[in-house]
Amino acid sequence: MAALRNIPKNTVAMVEVQLDPDTKVPPGMLVAFAICTTMLVAVHMLALMISTCILPNIEVVCNLHSISLVHESPHERLHWYIETAWAFSTLLGLILFLLEIAILCWVKFYDLSPPAAWSACVVLIPVMIIFLAFAIHFYRSLVTHMYEVTVSGIRELEILKEQMEQDHLEHHNNHAAGDIV
Repeated sequence: MAALRNIPKNTVAMVEVQLDPDTKVPPGMLVAFAICTTMLVAVHMLALMISTCILPNIEVVCNLHSISLVHESPHERLHWYIETAWAFSTLLGLILFLLEIAILCWVKFYDLSPPAAWSACVVLIPVMIIFLAFAIHFYRSLVTHMYEVTVSGIRELEILKEQMEQDHLEHHNNHAAGDIV
């Protein structure tokens, strides 16, 4: 708390929050606010960097006129990074943002009105639950779709294999029957 007394009046934090040097906000809450803010910015910057680095590769592949060259594109090998960027910016970023709002309400309203801080948490808890339920439902739907597409592809390959074997057998039988005549 001694460090807070040395902060000039009306100091602006990363989210432009004016912190009173005489605040009674627990130091742990301020540390949580600083960590959450830093993580929120870092997660979005990482996702932006990954997306920015991968975009030129995707644009090059889109301009290719040969399908065979698509598999040589780095974006196929970097699939994991693309999904990581999506997960960071969408899932983790939004969770951190909601957490940031809750902590920010406590930091801002702790001295003024504790019921205001509690009311923000009461509102944010159901929002977080709904968000997580939707994210889980969406992810499961996506995985189910990917599984169904894979199973369908395997079935098509099995049918193609059986047709090829049958064609090969018919060709072999026709060729053998031609030798007998």
